[in-house]
Order: sequence, then C-alpha cells, then structure tokens
Amino acid sequence: MEHYLFRQLAFVRSRLFQAIEGVTEETADRIPEGYRNSIRWQLGHVYVVCERFAFQYIGLPLHMPEGYRELFENGTTMLNVSDSVSLPNLQELKTLLEDQQERMREALNDRMQTPIVPSYTTSGGMTMETPEQFLSFDLYHEGMHTSVIKMYKDMLYRLN
Repeated sequence: MEHYLFRQLAFVRSRLFQAIEGVTEETADRIPEGYRNSIRWQLGHVYVVCERFAFQYIGLPLHMPEGYRELFENGTTMLNVSDSVSLPNLQELKTLLEDQQERMREALNDRMQTPIVPSYTTSGGMTMETPEQFLSFDLYHEGMHTSVIKMYKDMLYRLN
C-alpha cells in the first residue's frame, strides 16, 4: 500500500506546477526588486532540497544534475550568477520535478520509518529522523516556495 505522504506530495507538486502556468522563460529569470532570487531559482531550489531530503540522508543515490547545488542550494542567489552560466529551462526543471516524485515513491515507500543516523536538524531547529519526517517537512518547504512563486508572478506581471 502506498504511504499517504506520496498523495500529499503529488498534490503539493501539482500546485507548484499550477503556479508556474503562463510563466515565460524571460519572466522566470526576473528578480523582483528587493529580492535575491527568481522563479527559476525557486523551482531549482525545491528540486535540490527535496532530492537531499528524500535520498541523501538515507544514503541513496541522488539525481543531481551538474551545477544544481551551486545554483539552487540554500544560501545561493541568482544575483551573482554569471551570464555565461547555462541555466535549465522551465521544461527541464518541470521534468526533473515530475520524475523525482516517482523515484521517491519507488525508493522510499517501504522505508518511511527507517532511522536516519545521524538525524538532521534544519537551520530553523527542526530535527528529522526518518524519511517520513523528511518528506512531511518537505510539504511545508515546497508549499512555502510555491507561495513565493505566486507572489513573484503577481509582482512581475503587474509591472508589465
């Protein structure tokens, strides 16, 4: 039987995809005044963090395209990325995000209670000890970035 979190993760991911409907490649790279990142960064960041949460801490192989950590990890910003850096397009990011969900389901459905040693504590102080806890926290993380995308989209399209 499939763990309930996979249905919730699919729901939240579908809302992420809904939030980027109509976003152009150009708009995906615009950074609202006073902010550090773009819609493209938000998508890449969601992918990178979820990849870590789902696979890294339990010791499973990550599917991390070259350069993604440097571009999208916590603390990075699009403000200092050189124009010569090749960024993934929106469809590439969407495909990675779609495929990620199936890989998580296949790898973790029967491992949701496997202890993670050592446990991991986020910068905000949340300690996670099982894949179930990591994926549950990921719901919050992805929902937060989906809201940021909606806010950016509203701000950027209002400026046009």
